[in-house]
This record gives sequence, C-alpha cells and structure tokens, in this order.
Amino acid sequence: MVSFTELKCEVCRVGAPPASREEIEAFLHEHPMWTVETADGIPQLVRLFPFPNFASAMAFAIRVGELAEREGHHPALLVEWGKVTVRWWTHKIRNLHRNDLIMAAKTDALMTAAPSSPAP
Repeated sequence: MVSFTELKCEVCRVGAPPASREEIEAFLHEHPMWTVETADGIPQLVRLFPFPNFASAMAFAIRVGELAEREGHHPALLVEWGKVTVRWWTHKIRNLHRNDLIMAAKTDALMTAAPSSPAP
C-alpha cells in the first residue's frame, strides 16, 4: 500500500464520495495519534501536537499553513501555549475525504522533520 504522504490532494467537489471506512481505518492504523471526532455533525480528523513553548507551536502552525496552501486544502488550526490542535475535514462534502487523510499524514511528516524550536 502506498503511504498517504506520497499522495497528492485532488480537487474535491460537492457530492464527491467520502473516504471509505477501510481508508480511514488504514490511516488510523498508520497514524495512531489522530482521532476521528464529530463536531457540528461532521466527522473530523483531530490531533494535538505538543511543543515546549508558544514560539515552537506557532512556527509549526505556519508550516502547516504553508503545506495547506501548496496542496489547496486547509485545516482548522488552534495555536495555544505549548500545543497546536489540527483538524482536517472537507467542507464541501461535510465529511472526511481522502484528501483529509493525505493532509493529516503530511502534517505528521512535518512534525517529524521540524525542529523542536525555532532558530534564534
């Protein structure tokens, strides 16, 4: 199976099929720190990323935003002292799409490649 980080987002339109149960289960098996939560009736992939301080959390949120711009798919980000909560879902279908799995996997890759604190 190809890793989600190796895939690209596709244009998603209203009526696009949501991610299958099998795709979601495979993603969660490969990325166990993510959970599926329902907010306002919409399933969302959610993960909290811990950091040693606010500056590190903010730097990570900026990297996630840059990734989102490159891929054309955008999360909800909550930046707090020492943590960033990332939520992925597809607004157009009010559900999880394969793009959300791809972006969550790429978010994990950013974390493993990212320094723990910004450069002085």
